[in-house]
Amino acid sequence: MHLSEQEIQRRDKLTELRKLGIDAYPAELYTLTHNSSEAKEKYTANQEDESLKSISIAGRIMSVRDMGKACFVVIQDAVGRLQIYIRRDDICPSEDKSLYDLVFKKLLDMGDIIGVNGFMFTTKTGEISLHATGIKLLSKALKPLPIVKEKEGESFDEVSDPEFRYRQRYADLIINPKVKETFEKRTQLITSIRNYLNENKALEVDTPVLQNIPGGALARPFITHHNALDVPFYLRIANELFLKRLIVGGFDFVYEFSRNFRNEGMDRTHNPEFTILEFYVAYKDYFWMMDFTETMLEKVTIALHGKTEIPSGDKTIDFKAPYKRISIFNAIKEHTGIDVSQMDEAALRDVCRNLNIHVDNTMGKGKLIDELFGEKCEANYIQPTFIIDYPVEMSPLTKKHRSKEGLVERFELLINGKEIANAYTELNDPIEQRERFEEQTKLMERGDDEAMFIDHDFLRALEYGMPPTSGIGIGIDRLCMLMTNQHSIQDVLFFPQMKPETSLS
Repeated sequence: MHLSEQEIQRRDKLTELRKLGIDAYPAELYTLTHNSSEAKEKYTANQEDESLKSISIAGRIMSVRDMGKACFVVIQDAVGRLQIYIRRDDICPSEDKSLYDLVFKKLLDMGDIIGVNGFMFTTKTGEISLHATGIKLLSKALKPLPIVKEKEGESFDEVSDPEFRYRQRYADLIINPKVKETFEKRTQLITSIRNYLNENKALEVDTPVLQNIPGGALARPFITHHNALDVPFYLRIANELFLKRLIVGGFDFVYEFSRNFRNEGMDRTHNPEFTILEFYVAYKDYFWMMDFTETMLEKVTIALHGKTEIPSGDKTIDFKAPYKRISIFNAIKEHTGIDVSQMDEAALRDVCRNLNIHVDNTMGKGKLIDELFGEKCEANYIQPTFIIDYPVEMSPLTKKHRSKEGLVERFELLINGKEIANAYTELNDPIEQRERFEEQTKLMERGDDEAMFIDHDFLRALEYGMPPTSGIGIGIDRLCMLMTNQHSIQDVLFFPQMKPETSLS
């Protein structure tokens, strides 16, 4: 393992600390009385607060200002930063000050984690600080943090290299405080949605991640092997078919925040591992689901931001309901001038080629329409818009439209040019569902590696009878991108997938 000069120096300091009898990684409990924010807030409210005259906090050393017989240290904990005033006579009251000089001037480093006992006070410059009466080393950092220049407490040279930030998210969180805010907002988003669903009497459930059939979506799966059963298994691409089994079983409203896996490309809006919310409601249809979804997103946006309008780059997205609704055929005609509603597969393939859209012979009618819409229409829908009434070939799990021949009752929600949600009036006719699966098998035989498998157990479940149902899948990562004004999915995932490093051994 190659070590930099600084890393070698820090290991040497660790050796010196151990020679002094100082445990750099103590095991005993360190009791905290406050975090940095609580201490400052309490002191601001009442400087005579008795609880602030003997407190204990802990954090990571982020800066040191040596003043000879004293020093100012800024530590950072989970909620913020606090300045610590450390005076040599307080830490080493005896005549021998060599230990202070050795430890505080030579053996402690930026990034080390320390515990501090002391009392709150205000410096001559007016900064609320902690006057240390005792210091304990809690963890010695052997790797230096990237240098971040600061001015008046604000970073102005934050580390922005994506390769570093995504691969070493732990360091990114330490040195770029705004990154933590993004992930806190993500948690708030999920909590807000969960609360809304619970208020509407939905039941949160869990379904399998390892599946013997990769069903519920058109996607290429990851394949693994179950040693005990000696059979192939798949990481789930969707949890739809299991949630609908629960509707068959008698639950009226179920939901799940699930980790899904699709063995596909990676870009600004796609990651092989992602989080999706799916929920299914008995005795409802896709019209009800559109109403419910736009109301939920409006309320969630207000809960997170206090208003329905939020920034997204140089745009403003308004989540106030109701949202525009347009059929996929009308959307294609609006943006290409071509009416494809009556075209067969050959005609659609010619249209795509004339518009310089890459197609191949494995693509059926549904995938050709999907490519056409994705290439020529999708990016135009900035404000929340429901694209509705898809061709039956695009939607093997969706009920046929009640009044429009050749279409199904499906919508996708587009926001800022990207799909955020996909929903149906669910197909509950087991005979027709079997026929749809068989059509997918034919596409698979043509080479479509995203076509669906036939799930015989799901068909058996439908044969017991599933009530009229509406279901939806909402991409939580993409929704989080919108809610936090981030433009890459990697910025809302703690640990996005990356190529393995070759230099760690």
